[in-house]
Amino acid sequence: MARLWPMITRGLEYDTITTALTSTSGECGVVLTGSAGVGKTTLARQATSSVGGNVRWVAGTESARSIPLGVFAHLVGSRTSSDPVSYMAAARESLLADGNLVIGVDDAHLLDEMSATFLHHLAIDRSAHIIATVRDGEAVPDAVISLWKDGHLHRIDLQPFTREQSVEYIESALGGRLEGLSADLMWRASGGNALYLHHLVDGALESETLKQVRGVWQLRGRAEVTSELASLLEGRIEQLDGDVKRVLRLLTFCEPLDLDVLADLAGEDAVDEAETRGLIRVSRESDRLAVRYTHPLFGDVVRRRLGVTASRRLRGELVKAMRHGALSTAADRIRLAQLALDSDETVDKGLLTAAANDAISLAKVPLGAQFATAALSAGAGFPAAAVLARAQLYAGDAAESERTLAEFDVADIDGAELVWWAVTRISNLLWAMGESERADEALALLDSRVKSPAGRLTVAGITAAVKLFENEIDEAITNARTVLDDPTANPWAVGFACLGGGLSLAVSGHGNEVAEVAARMDEVVAHTDGLLRYPAGTGQILGLTLSGRMDDARRAANDFREFSSAGQYLAWGMSCVLTGIVDLAQGLLDDAAVRCEQALAAFDSESASSWGFPARIALVEAYSGLGRVEEAESALTDAIRRSGRHVAVYEPQLRISKAWLAAAHGLVGEAAQRARDAARFAAASGQTAIEAEALHFAARCGDHGVADRLSEIAGRVDGELVDIYLRHALALAADDGAELDSCARQFERVGALLSAADAAAAAAMAHDRAGRRTAAATSSAAAIRLAARCGGARTPALTLAAQPLPLTTREREIATLVAAGLSNKQIADRLTVSVRTVEGHIYRACTKLDLSDRAELATMLQGAPG
Repeated sequence: MARLWPMITRGLEYDTITTALTSTSGECGVVLTGSAGVGKTTLARQATSSVGGNVRWVAGTESARSIPLGVFAHLVGSRTSSDPVSYMAAARESLLADGNLVIGVDDAHLLDEMSATFLHHLAIDRSAHIIATVRDGEAVPDAVISLWKDGHLHRIDLQPFTREQSVEYIESALGGRLEGLSADLMWRASGGNALYLHHLVDGALESETLKQVRGVWQLRGRAEVTSELASLLEGRIEQLDGDVKRVLRLLTFCEPLDLDVLADLAGEDAVDEAETRGLIRVSRESDRLAVRYTHPLFGDVVRRRLGVTASRRLRGELVKAMRHGALSTAADRIRLAQLALDSDETVDKGLLTAAANDAISLAKVPLGAQFATAALSAGAGFPAAAVLARAQLYAGDAAESERTLAEFDVADIDGAELVWWAVTRISNLLWAMGESERADEALALLDSRVKSPAGRLTVAGITAAVKLFENEIDEAITNARTVLDDPTANPWAVGFACLGGGLSLAVSGHGNEVAEVAARMDEVVAHTDGLLRYPAGTGQILGLTLSGRMDDARRAANDFREFSSAGQYLAWGMSCVLTGIVDLAQGLLDDAAVRCEQALAAFDSESASSWGFPARIALVEAYSGLGRVEEAESALTDAIRRSGRHVAVYEPQLRISKAWLAAAHGLVGEAAQRARDAARFAAASGQTAIEAEALHFAARCGDHGVADRLSEIAGRVDGELVDIYLRHALALAADDGAELDSCARQFERVGALLSAADAAAAAAMAHDRAGRRTAAATSSAAAIRLAARCGGARTPALTLAAQPLPLTTREREIATLVAAGLSNKQIADRLTVSVRTVEGHIYRACTKLDLSDRAELATMLQGAPG
């Protein structure tokens, strides 16, 4: 299906061109320079079509270079003189006959000398406006250079698209949102070149590596170039001699490649020639000089031109050259394993197993699974199977992971292999399959059989992680500290302890301790599974947001967002969850919704329930706060369906999300009651910081009796945010507008913008009730400003401030349900009151609003601003 590719606005450049093409003084036009495909011609024609006048276009070509004034021949007719001066004079007279002339010259670097001179003469005497395009890196006639050098035309160096422009370009063509990771990869691969982007998208669609999942377009695999784009790029390669082509062929299978290795295989002169021609670049990376293509797509083009036999032979040459060198880094081992798999050299099963571990440590799960599968086929045994099973559980193939482990009888496994078997199975059962009871059984088996000191520490670490998710917070912290206090603990023990301990400390209110746990995780993550870093990061991020350190949380979340391949999509999705948590804590509801939508699309698996669960809760709250009630209902239903003991730690937050949804329905009393319920549940499980969050939301929903409990727990929660919660609750109870204004400023200072908006809205109402109109207007303006920063949020406080009806909370709640179309009986069932009570509230509401019946009440509420 042909796609309509949009015009991307380049506002500054467009304005500069149109001004130059209509100016009657100064420069008489523009020269656009830039690389091939950057969009010079498109922009030039877009601009000329808007300025009007007599627009004439010509295009320089290689074939017309030998014909004097050849590109203008179709405009000026056949020549009447063999004298060049006379011919140019005749051409000028013919071309300028119509007046108000705009001449467009595409590829002006290909003009013959007479055409270039003719164009230069037109510019000198300002007899025509001119717009010309020139490709970077090409020889340009002197007369064309003089156009901008002597100030006749304004030169614009047209840059490639920014990332934002690239995303707009692709999304407009696809008709849907592009995943952030895919956008990054395609932008880098194309260099922001519009033509390359166009062909990359078409190629990915054709090869089905670009697909839409849950409304999000995702690239999963290499962004293949189309045959048309390959033909365009092959022109630079076909003219090369054999030695330089060999440089490019070797590099296509191993980029970056050590300069010394490439020089040994292809020759120093050939490498020098390739660099001089701008085909490759050499840069220092760590302690060596590495070679890369100057443009990522060259490798794809070269690879297309090689057959299977030649490709295997070249890979084999690289394997022989590299296998005797240093393999001290994960990148080195991965690169060698990739080459060896498809080469004519024998594959070493030890290398494949090591590379599989390396790939998973870098969160490249599909690559790790590929290496582990090859290693297992080569006879690597249980070590390779353990890696494969972990790759399968991360990828959502929980059943496959179980089958891989089932190939080995646990009774025959002992020592370190038993630890690997049990840890992998526990992880799969708990986090991928959601079967906490069976995970407990596997943990009990591990606990009973492992006796070595190192093994016992690993048992304590995995126990901390299991107990965290099962919401046994105190036990999780105890086991985590056992590991973290022991300097002999191995990286895996520490990694699991950081996962269990970090989040437990955060939700229990010990946010200040989480930084040290996060630092320990950073020390060991390179020696564990890279994906383990992300759920552990949830504790780090929550420890910061729950204590009010939003800027630190934002910086920490950004540290998780660096990816180089489509194979890291699971880690990318988890990083979106972390960023979404920060967005939600700050009240940036639109951003939180987009992050979490993309995260869940990246997982897109029933088995990824634990990893994606925080995103599901955040979506409910974000949608609710934005007034997107149906979507919030759907997200909550999805979260409840996936809840259970394996994610019990999130139950208090799930209950808070139910309060958000009730508030979105206008059931403010029910929302406060649900928030109170969440607070009680959090308190019972030791999640003191989450209890404070729940109490704060109850206060925002009109419950003015939470201050006493907040006062009790304030000293047990690290950070200043809980103290502001307490001040806010006290100010609400006292109806103190000035203090609520102060709370709004404090919330804004720490970055809790939606709480600040609610406090300002409450202040406006308090001032209004006290007759302080100026203060009320000031507070109201602050509330509106803050709500706008939160994506146009709709909360109970903001709704009341915008629609100050003289109703009690219960009267407004029932009136809202009347407006939603519920019968009195349905309302009574919903609120657990009698029908007579409902009728009484409706009667009083109608009396206060001077309405005759419930129908008029419904009409009024339906038409009122929300």
